[in-house]
Amino acid sequence: MGSLVRIIVKDYGWIHRGLGLAGNFAFVVGSVLFLPRFEPWKVTGVWLFIGGSALMFVGALGQFLVNRYERKHDRR
Repeated sequence: MGSLVRIIVKDYGWIHRGLGLAGNFAFVVGSVLFLPRFEPWKVTGVWLFIGGSALMFVGALGQFLVNRYERKHDRR
């Protein structure tokens, strides 16, 4: 089990950064949709805010866990 976790942490850390980046992008697009010109798209903007926030949270949580795992194993 330890080697599986090590593989996920070392080889797939880009997933957390990618989720965070996608979340940031969704948040920016959602912000633009709140401008007066895009009034009919406000509901879509809200959902992009929610989805973007969730992606940023998952990405940050994953990165936190990766950093914690690496610190724990660097002490050994």
